[in-house]
Amino acid sequence: MSNLSEKVKSTVNKVKGEAKDQAGNAKNDPELQSEGKKDKLKGKIQEGISKLKE
Repeated sequence: MSNLSEKVKSTVNKVKGEAKDQAGNAKNDPELQSEGKKDKLKGKIQEGISKLKE
């Protein structure tokens, strides 16, 4: 997988996670918030891996 592809995936996961986190917060849905936090973490991990490969 190319480095650019990994960066895009990490950004998508972070944005998706932030949206879920905020929606869960607005709806008072802790499960949706938790999913969002997991997606954001996944994105941050992918970003870190991408940086290591540079």
